[in-house]
Amino acid sequence: MMAQNSTNSPYTRFGYGMQADRSFAAGRAMGGIGYGLRSARQINPMNPASYTGMDSLTFLFDGGISAQMSWFNDGTHRQRDLNGGFNYAAMQFPLHRRLAVSIGLLPFSSVGYNYTTPSQGDTRYTDRFSGTGGLNEIYGGLSFAPWKERLSIGANISYMFGTITHSSVTNLTNTFYWRNKIRVHNVKYDFGLQYTHPLSKTDRLTLGAVYSPKLRLGTTVSNETSFREDFSTVVEGDTMRNAGFDLPDMYGVGLSFTRDNRMVLAADVSYRQWSKAQFYNREGDFNDQIRVGLGGEYIPNAFTRAYLQRIRYRAGLHYGNSYVKVNGNGGYKEYGVTLGVGLPMLDNRSFINASLEYIKVAPERKGLIDEQYLRLTVSYTFNEYWFFKRKID
Repeated sequence: MMAQNSTNSPYTRFGYGMQADRSFAAGRAMGGIGYGLRSARQINPMNPASYTGMDSLTFLFDGGISAQMSWFNDGTHRQRDLNGGFNYAAMQFPLHRRLAVSIGLLPFSSVGYNYTTPSQGDTRYTDRFSGTGGLNEIYGGLSFAPWKERLSIGANISYMFGTITHSSVTNLTNTFYWRNKIRVHNVKYDFGLQYTHPLSKTDRLTLGAVYSPKLRLGTTVSNETSFREDFSTVVEGDTMRNAGFDLPDMYGVGLSFTRDNRMVLAADVSYRQWSKAQFYNREGDFNDQIRVGLGGEYIPNAFTRAYLQRIRYRAGLHYGNSYVKVNGNGGYKEYGVTLGVGLPMLDNRSFINASLEYIKVAPERKGLIDEQYLRLTVSYTFNEYWFFKRKID
């Protein structure tokens, strides 16, 4: 997984790279939402309070992969790329009728780029820049429902790890090679709450809130420079441990409305205070980030034998700004549209989920790269009864 690059964006040269979509299955096809979603059939690590939404007889497993077509345009040159790979894997099961657990592996960010810039002025040379890697997290989450069917609280504890490598090659009279490698490790915490208010026997409203505190990452940063001098190669390097690298405070709220087990409408808003996060011991390298998502799901009839009536149809929209500042000045806006389906298996409990997402990355300044993505995500949600005793007469 760590060898895969799920992006080719030059913007991933800055910060920790492109942030991953943390929503699963249904939420991903509904604009990447999840703070207010509560389901007995889906895992939702975006809000750990959601885990108690399952019944006490169920085991859930969810795994997903994706493929992505990318288009890049700087006003002069155009490029198209195809990539993809593993997205996530998680499981969830109850410990008690008021207590549930989830365990999984999630991507946090991804770095992947490779481009060349020509010289400026009379001196003829080229600079080639490339980057790979990203950050990931293994999480374990626990959810408790002190007020069954109404109030739930939860927390995820994650181990963050990963390596980000940046390198450049300058071809002048001599060839200069530079490589920067950042290794990350630390424990991360996420807290969540959900309150469900019944509007009728079949309709309900769920309010969700999440908070992730600011985190100082444990890091090892190594730099290496090599160049040719007098027909020999000179290599210089240094290593720095536990420099100032932070993840910011994150706040999120979400609201969902469920009607008669046939329709779900939901919205999310999140805020990340990146401007207060240090990067190489400096503040101010990032922008505060806001993301808004809207989505819905419709099931014609979940209890009929007609297969097309049992398919879950999903759609969503999302908008956000970038946390990175490109060359210390400005960033980009991101707009997205999603469509998806949940295809029930023969047991009508497990699902194959598919979502198609179009993303437009619009830079805030002229001269930056305009990006477009078409991303297909496919996941399998395994739902089985594991915790009941069969009785034979």
